[in-house]
Amino acid sequence: MKAQLHGRHGVTVAEVDGQDTWQRATLAAALTGGSMGTLTSSVDRVERFLLDRFPECVRIERTLTSFEDAGGLG
Repeated sequence: MKAQLHGRHGVTVAEVDGQDTWQRATLAAALTGGSMGTLTSSVDRVERFLLDRFPECVRIERTLTSFEDAGGLG
């Protein structure tokens, strides 16, 4: 799934929990965008991709962080 998200959607993905288990995993994904509209569309597309493949077992949480909030120069 990590490779598909990266290859198809340009998402940076890391497995943050459930390592070494094939039944489940917790993934963290990161996207960047030049505008909120572009970023929202990209996240919507990724969410649909996951829900289409795992409709009964995927849970998605969205968090928006600005460059400044993440410790960037401001």
